[in-house]
Amino acid sequence: MTCGTEYLRVRALRTFGTSAFVSKIVCTFATNDETRFARAGTAAGRTIGIGMRVAIVLVVASCSGSSEPCEGTLVASFSYPPAAHGEDCDNKPGAAGVSNGLSSQDGSRYSVRTPANLNPTYAHPLLVVYAPAGYSAQESEDLTRLTTEATRRGFIVAYVGSRPLSLRTLTGLAQIPKDVARLWCVDKNRVYATGHSDGGTVSTALALLKETKGTVSAIAPSAAGFSGKNLEAFQCPATIPVMIMHGKRDTHFPGWGREAAQWWAHCNACDFAKPLVPHDDGCVYFEGCAPGGQTVYCEGAWAHEVWPPLRNRIIQFLESAGSP
Repeated sequence: MTCGTEYLRVRALRTFGTSAFVSKIVCTFATNDETRFARAGTAAGRTIGIGMRVAIVLVVASCSGSSEPCEGTLVASFSYPPAAHGEDCDNKPGAAGVSNGLSSQDGSRYSVRTPANLNPTYAHPLLVVYAPAGYSAQESEDLTRLTTEATRRGFIVAYVGSRPLSLRTLTGLAQIPKDVARLWCVDKNRVYATGHSDGGTVSTALALLKETKGTVSAIAPSAAGFSGKNLEAFQCPATIPVMIMHGKRDTHFPGWGREAAQWWAHCNACDFAKPLVPHDDGCVYFEGCAPGGQTVYCEGAWAHEVWPPLRNRIIQFLESAGSP
């Protein structure tokens, strides 16, 4: 099978990984009581059936059986501006191109992609891609295929493998940008998060939880497990650019993306009196939002299992987000 061919791979995933986890977060985030958090998790697990698994189909690119990298996973060169030099970026040891098998202090596994012609003293925007449940960093890259476009535009990309979700895990995942910045030159005002399913849930949580607020400068979650009711339990964070992606055929979290987009548009003080005009790619931009509060909702015909075909749109949105 060639890398350009998409195929359907069945992966057994725990339903507990997302929606029930968000319910636990809503119940316990204010007190940060780890013991009560664990008890809530056990109860929620019984509600849906402990150990119950569902087979979901993820559309991914097959890299096995071919010597050619998957389309979208090659690093590209970036046209650096002249005389660009980041703060505190001398003697950063991170390598150019592909770096695999990295580990954070809390045990998270991740990979990093940089422009092929890396300038080690240029302050790059950083895009952290959090994986769906059960997916490694490499499998998440094969699914999302953000590498080529992102590195062409000067981003460093970190693909983080999945871990069972808990408040403690989330605080560890929030440290990945700092880990990357120790090795590569990163603009700390341009740190972004995206991811699919559990990865979208992590991206959203980083912007919401008091333990992780300020970790990222903008988020672009896909098929995240936060409903409007979940979000109403949180206070609005500081204004932050948000791009929500969700499928009309998502039966796992039906309608949750639209609900989330409305909540974020409210938090970002967007003008609901102005009509929403959809673009050809199914994305709508809320009008009149507060400065630094760009809010976009992208909806397509895809199901929960499908990563949206919006790679360029994601990168363009994060570029336009700029510094907070």
